[in-house]
Amino acid sequence: MTSSRVTEPRSSSSALDPAVAARLKRDADGLFPAIAQQYDTGEVLMLGWMDDEALHRTLTTGRCTYWSRSRQEYWVKGDTSGHVQHVKSVALDCDADTVLVKVDQVGAACHTGTRTCFDADVLVIGPSADQ
Repeated sequence: MTSSRVTEPRSSSSALDPAVAARLKRDADGLFPAIAQQYDTGEVLMLGWMDDEALHRTLTTGRCTYWSRSRQEYWVKGDTSGHVQHVKSVALDCDADTVLVKVDQVGAACHTGTRTCFDADVLVIGPSADQ
């Protein structure tokens, strides 16, 4: 596994807790993946990208804020679709390069209109339980 380059936050004006910011490992663009998971079922809903400011907004507003790599702007899940993610908890993984955001998802999580982004193309099916 290759390591990604760690950079400073995209926005040095972020109010993210300095102790959290110091632990985060970011890619060359100052971003890290954020996995959204349904808090009560464990269903993995989507993956988005955050920077320090997006994480700060997520933690302080209780709504998931992501950084759009294509539009180069922040977006709050559900502001245009109504498919809101209400944050229940946020955890940093053991390598400090990914966050897990447990949410209560209202409506579809995927931009295609499906509940999850991970239900369309199953690439491998594991062995059956009776083998």
